[in-house]
Amino acid sequence: MTTCVFCRILAGELPASVIYRDKVCTAFMDIQPVNPGHVLVIPNKHAANLAELAPEDGAHIFRIAQQVAGALRKSNLKCEGVNFFLADGEAAGQEVFHIHLHVFPRYRGDGFGLRTGPHYKRRPARAELDRIAEQIQQAQS
Repeated sequence: MTTCVFCRILAGELPASVIYRDKVCTAFMDIQPVNPGHVLVIPNKHAANLAELAPEDGAHIFRIAQQVAGALRKSNLKCEGVNFFLADGEAAGQEVFHIHLHVFPRYRGDGFGLRTGPHYKRRPARAELDRIAEQIQQAQS
């Protein structure tokens, strides 16, 4: 038996309030929602991080998340906007190591927000941005 909570949900070993399922992904309600309507979209095939996720599965998950976002806006839930959030790795805040895309409704005053680090207000020089861009470009090949 796997210890991955999402794999156990997919196997029917743990309950979930599923809103969508196909051969590639499943979407279900988050049990610790930011706001009512908070949905997780996960691949049916275990992938601990983005590097392990097939690109076509990632694209499909995003398409389904877009559908969920549209449904949130059409629903009777309080929804003035929608956030997508995906944490890849512990340093990014990932707690369940089965990749998952959070889709949740937002509204003014809901209390959710992102914090920025102390260097956020400092705008780097173009030369620094170009140097970093080159590093990323080289790592893609």
